Amino acid sequence: MTGVPASAAGGHRPAAAPDHLGDPVDRPGLWNIANILTMVRLLLVPGFVLLLVHAGGHDPAWRSFAWAAFAVAMITDLFDGELARRYNLVTDFGKIADPIADKAIMGAALVGLSALGDLPWAVTAVILFREIGITLMRFWVIKHGVIPASRGGKLKTLTQGIAVGMYVLALTGPLATLRAWVMAVAVVLTVVTGLDYVRQAVVLRRAGLAAQRAAERDAGPDGAA
Repeated sequence: MTGVPASAAGGHRPAAAPDHLGDPVDRPGLWNIANILTMVRLLLVPGFVLLLVHAGGHDPAWRSFAWAAFAVAMITDLFDGELARRYNLVTDFGKIADPIADKAIMGAALVGLSALGDLPWAVTAVILFREIGITLMRFWVIKHGVIPASRGGKLKTLTQGIAVGMYVLALTGPLATLRAWVMAVAVVLTVVTGLDYVRQAVVLRRAGLAAQRAAERDAGPDGAA
């Protein structure tokens, strides 16, 4: 005898099997290791600033403490994004908070060092203009696609971190000269990679607009394909 569906027999219809891709259970929660590392980096920003400017901002011991906070922030920056991608921990919070944390710690260091007279304001202006500008540009073209981080961009980030970290430390003599050269390399990479990202954004936007116009032509005047 053929079974009668529950709906036809007046019974309750069994719940449909959850869609694996849309199942909320499969979505990573806010409190995952990648987001926690990002939050730690955000919390380190005010602590780093206080350590940097403590005792007039030129005490070697306090500058060493500030360097330790900066180093921890840079290390967490290396790991949180990789952990999020590798273990499927990408969240909307992470997408927004991670770049904010990156810019916050670097911006705080650059502005603090320039305010203390250790780093020329021109260097701070070039780096911050590039970082903020590229971030805004990514949002400008995001509907057409994502600009991936290039090897040059990763090298720029690493060089910036090393250079700024050396300036946070109270270095003298040959090491002070070395850090100036490292910062010069960081500035050059900052400008070159920034221009390359602008080129990629223009190409991506043109391709996206061309594809959009082609789709509109194919759809016809009434919008139906």
